[in-house]
Amino acid sequence: MRKTPPTFDELKTMIGQELGVSDWTLVDQSRIDQFAECTGDRQWLHTDPERAKRESPLRVTIAHGYLTLAIIGALCHELGAIPENTQAAFNYGLDKVRFLSPVRVGSRVRLRATLLAIDEKGPGQYLMKFLNTVDIKGEEQPALTAETLVMFYERRRRAARRTMAR
Repeated sequence: MRKTPPTFDELKTMIGQELGVSDWTLVDQSRIDQFAECTGDRQWLHTDPERAKRESPLRVTIAHGYLTLAIIGALCHELGAIPENTQAAFNYGLDKVRFLSPVRVGSRVRLRATLLAIDEKGPGQYLMKFLNTVDIKGEEQPALTAETLVMFYERRRRAARRTMAR
């Protein structure tokens, strides 16, 4: 993890490099249930531990794939890779997402991010592409890989006010 955020110019030299790895974060039943509630996706495989114990081939509930995808945003802040002088950053899209392994309730996951591309779209506007891998602690195969696109806006320096002497 970086101690100081990179500049936009530094990031231009970091294409193809891993930007960092987040801390492990717990995916517990409460988090899964909250995601189910806010999205309306209350499939028993995610929300009914007793039924999952009886009927699921995994014998436990699992996180929604989209919950695992959504965790990327929060974990990327831990990497220290958000460019300094960023005014705003917006999700721009996804180029490729693969759900490779289910995240069982009680698992810990972390994010590993690599900068794939940076394209200057205008003055102070940068479209960046990242390869994100969400690892599951103790498992060989990651939960998912996702190529994400984020539009960054650089904070513009304001011209110093001039005081006119009278």
